Parts: sequence; structure tokens; C-alpha cells
Amino acid sequence: MEVQTSNNTLTRDEFVARLIMLGNKQYHDKHPFNKRMHAGALSKDEMRCWIINRFYYQQCLPSKDALVLSKLPERADRIKWRERIEDHDGRTMSDGGINSWLTFAEAAGIEREILLEGKQLLPGVKFAVDAYVNFCRNEEWWLAVASSLTEVFAPTLVSLRIGIIEEHYSWIKPSGLDYFRTRLNQAPRDSQHGIDLVMTGAKTFDQQMQALKAVEFKCNVLWSLLDAIEFQGVKR
Repeated sequence: MEVQTSNNTLTRDEFVARLIMLGNKQYHDKHPFNKRMHAGALSKDEMRCWIINRFYYQQCLPSKDALVLSKLPERADRIKWRERIEDHDGRTMSDGGINSWLTFAEAAGIEREILLEGKQLLPGVKFAVDAYVNFCRNEEWWLAVASSLTEVFAPTLVSLRIGIIEEHYSWIKPSGLDYFRTRLNQAPRDSQHGIDLVMTGAKTFDQQMQALKAVEFKCNVLWSLLDAIEFQGVKR
């Protein structure tokens, strides 16, 4: 992403405008695999390959968020960020986003043990997701937070995906779509908090550009995940 050097920091609105411009170009809804999914062109095997491998990303989110949580300097922000961990891990073993994704897999005819044991996890997917977790482990807290701001774009994609699955992949039981419906509320809440944190932590124009680069990195992670599924998974 090309940027112009400036001594003036961006306002929140200006930062969000650049963020949205980045997402319009690089978010993974533009990936050929997602385009084929949205057109109803995936086979059952391809759809199941995506469900199985996307689970590794879902499974790693609480660990990623715990790393970010450990770095946040303000107690109020740590309390709020903790909601993300509970959203995905759940309060018990029978709730939360991870469990909802396992239910989604079962609705698509996949035994949950396949996901939990990583039996069909592609190396390229693991590499991409681990790179994201390590980014959040190693970078400054506000850059780790910034990498999560792809959530700004998620609700539109999630809403679209519910209708697409219902229309084109009706062999997936409707009970499996609860994960997506829940994310419609969680992602907007999380993204607004994330923007607040980045605007606090990125105090200069250069740091704001670094934050946008962190979002670009996350877009590349999501894109690479789909690359692995598109080019490796379908050949197995």
C-alpha cells in the first residue's frame, strides 16, 4: 500500500477511511476460492476442506488474544479484550466459537475428531496461522491489536456467507450456522474497540502507517490460508 509521508497524524475518520480502502483491495473475500464459494461452485470435498482447515485459525484465536491481553497497558482494556477469549473459547466446553465451528463441521458431515486432531490440516494453513500468532507474540501491543482490524470487514462477509450457504450448500444443516450469526454482533463490537486502541497506541503518522501495514499482513495471512486450501487441499 502506497502512503505519503506526513508529519500530521490521521484523525480516526481518516485512519478508518484508509483501513476500508485497504480492505476493499486486499481482504480475502476477493480470493478466487471465496469467489467460487460465493458463486456456489465448490464441491462438497472443497467446502469440507475449507471447514476443516479454517478450524485451525478459529482454534488459535484465543491463544492470539491471550498474547495481546498480556500486553495491554490499561486494566479497562484488558477487561474488555478478555471478552474475545470467552467468545471463542467459551465459558464451558459446550459453548463459544470453537464449539460452534465444531457444530458447523458436524452439520457438514465432518466428524469433530478430524478437526480436533488436525488429521487433514494443510501445512500451508498451519504456517500462515502460526505466523499470525507469532506476529501478535512478538510485536508491540498496538500493532498486534491493529492486525485484528480485518474484523471491520467481517460482518459484511459473514452476513453474505449465511445466505450463500443456505442457498448453494443446503446439504449443510441449518443448525450449523449459529457461529456466523453470533459473529454478526461480536465483530462490530470488537473492531470498534480495536480501532480505539490503535488510535491510542499509534501516536505518530509513521506508527499509524505501521498499523495499516499490520492489517495488510493479516490480510495476507487470510489470503495465504485460502491459497493453501485452493492449491493443496483440492489435490489431495
